[in-house]
Amino acid sequence: MGEFWPVSDVLAYLAGSWRVERSVRDLTGGDTGTFTGTTVFTPLDESEPLDESEPLDEGGLLHLETGTFTWRGVARPAERTLRFLPGPTPGTADVRFADGRPFHDLDLTTGRHGADHPCAADHYRGEFTVADADRWRTVWRVGGPAKDLLLTTDYTRVG
Repeated sequence: MGEFWPVSDVLAYLAGSWRVERSVRDLTGGDTGTFTGTTVFTPLDESEPLDESEPLDEGGLLHLETGTFTWRGVARPAERTLRFLPGPTPGTADVRFADGRPFHDLDLTTGRHGADHPCAADHYRGEFTVADADRWRTVWRVGGPAKDLLLTTDYTRVG
């Protein structure tokens, strides 16, 4: 992706269904894998809070990714759920795991964003880029004592 496409409201941009194609490379051992499937972003307005002290996720999106992950020749079903909440400034998002723990921020107003996420002994460094109204990409570099991975995911709008 050469030029970046600015997004004034990341939640409005992401809403809907996306085809997902991910490559996973183990930079140490050389193994490769793939994930193919869909990601659907649906409104969280009707969701229940995780506990009674937490407010409803008004204006946020539920991210549900489902598909097939193939690693070392073995294919198996895979899924993950995230919550994209309105961020601290208009048009941005606060991305959280399904249980409410913080993951990273997301600001695509320039069409490009970098994010970091420490996870136990590992460190995740992500770059998000938007090509146009119907295509965006994430690249995560994961490093740690037992990991050196590169995950590249291309999203293409469905419909």
